[in-house]
Amino acid sequence: MKPCPFVLWLSLCLAALSCPRGRAEEIRTSPAAEFRVQGSAFRVQHLSESAGLQVLTLEPRRAKPEAVGSPELTLNDLEQIAEQSNPTLVQAAMAVRAAQGGYLQAGLYPNPAVGYKADEIGNSGAAGQQGALLTQEIVTAGKLRLGRAVAGHEVQQVRYAWAAQRWRVLNDVRAGYYEVLLAQKMVEVNQQLVRIGEEGVQATEQLEVAQEVSRAEVLQVRIEAEKAKLSLYEARNRHQAAWRRLSSVLGRPEIEPVPLAGDLTKDLPLLNWEDGLTRLLTESPQLGQAQAGVQRARCELARQCAERIPNLEIGSAVKRDDSTRYTVADVQLSLPLPLFNRNQGRIIGAQADLIAAEHEVRRIELDLRDRFAVAFERYANSRQQVEAYTNTILPHARASLDLIRTGYRQGEFGYLTLLTAQRTFFGVSLDYLASLGELWTRAVEIEGMLLRGGLQREP
Repeated sequence: MKPCPFVLWLSLCLAALSCPRGRAEEIRTSPAAEFRVQGSAFRVQHLSESAGLQVLTLEPRRAKPEAVGSPELTLNDLEQIAEQSNPTLVQAAMAVRAAQGGYLQAGLYPNPAVGYKADEIGNSGAAGQQGALLTQEIVTAGKLRLGRAVAGHEVQQVRYAWAAQRWRVLNDVRAGYYEVLLAQKMVEVNQQLVRIGEEGVQATEQLEVAQEVSRAEVLQVRIEAEKAKLSLYEARNRHQAAWRRLSSVLGRPEIEPVPLAGDLTKDLPLLNWEDGLTRLLTESPQLGQAQAGVQRARCELARQCAERIPNLEIGSAVKRDDSTRYTVADVQLSLPLPLFNRNQGRIIGAQADLIAAEHEVRRIELDLRDRFAVAFERYANSRQQVEAYTNTILPHARASLDLIRTGYRQGEFGYLTLLTAQRTFFGVSLDYLASLGELWTRAVEIEGMLLRGGLQREP
């Protein structure tokens, strides 16, 4: 009974990479494929035993920047680029500067007014009394001090807004960094699969010449090789898209893709629910901004209450009396009477704003707790997956493959069982990489105060 074309194609591809010299000496064995995840390396090792197997093993390797032809970028490099080039950080910094200008303006005293004053013009045919007038508004009840206090808390709010935006940018950079790393590795893996497919086509065509396989089986192997090329095309597009998103967050879309350095398998984040939640509720810039808003609302209410006390306006004029040739002086003092307008409308509004600001703190705290619960669940799941792959699934898949290989050599298992075990181990290894990427992404989200949106400007 003939094996199915796919099994035949895959077996020939695997044998082409690891067969001993002799029968298939013309089939070139590809070298070990190396690829790094955040600066470390995974290495595809070839087992040159009688079965002819290719096994993906996860093994740390020292990074070799000289092998990639261009300098590698670290996560720290990307963060520095983003802090210098991301436009939202400049906007947030200018918002702080504008608020500081408002704080300065709020404490400035009103300017005096200078004018011309004339009385009794034409009296007895004379020019009357003519001279200069100086008036000054006297601010009462500490309104300037209260106004500056309001503006000071506004400055504090926009400082928290700047800190929140910085977290958003850095978190997007870090998440994009891991996304590009994984996409970068998938391109390299698919390149290996394409080479395997091409060598499998060559081997199958040679077997066709020897009349060991049919033309239909050759066509099937070519179909599998073409599908591998399509997968490589998709992987390259995925890598290109991930890099374009990352470069946009960096504020440098003109940067061409370069290799990234790092190691996903080292220093895995170990987070704790209680510590993480306490840190979030203590250091969150969103919560700090809301708390500063409460203080601002309290100062604004005090300022509006102080507005019930009217300001004084004093003035003095020095005039020359044309008829008597005397110099005379006038002094005036005016004070509005708060009979109808006692600023009661603005006081009611300030009271409402204070109550709303206090409840805004509570709303943000509850929202942070809710989002943290979701984020921590995803982190815990990915952490459990990584541990399961590391401690159980990967070792079991490797042990199963070794047992089946041994049984195959002894005739206990068929070649299809062997290939299934090989493909299972390969798939488990890729799933392990995906779990590592998910773990780091969720850790970035939790350690970054749950803030994302590095190109979105908060109102």
